[in-house]
Amino acid sequence: MKTYCLTLDLINDPELIREYEKCHQKIWPEIYTSIKNSGITKMQIYRFSNRLVMRMEVNDTFSFEYKAALDAENERVQEWEKLMWKYQQALPGAKPGEKWMLMTQIFELE
Repeated sequence: MKTYCLTLDLINDPELIREYEKCHQKIWPEIYTSIKNSGITKMQIYRFSNRLVMRMEVNDTFSFEYKAALDAENERVQEWEKLMWKYQQALPGAKPGEKWMLMTQIFELE
C-alpha cells in the first residue's frame, strides 16, 4: 500500500469555500466509483484557510496515468472537474491545467 499527498489552493472567497465544502459532503456517485476503480482505497481532504491537502492510500494497481486515462473517458468526471475549477486555483509553478500537485514527503515518524 502506498500513500500520496497532494495540495491545491481554493479561490480565497469564503462563500466559494463554503460551496466547495458542501460539494464534498456528498460527492456524486460516479465520482466515488471513479476514485475506487482507479485503485484509491482511502482518501481524505483537509483544509486550512484556502489551502487543501489530499491524502490518498492506493493499492498496487494505482497509477496517476491510469487515473487520468479513466477520468478522460468519463463524462461525469469531466463535468465534476469543470465544476471544481469554479472553486480551485492552480498553485504557483503549476503547468497550465494542472490542479492537485504531488507533495514530497520530508519526514516520517514510525
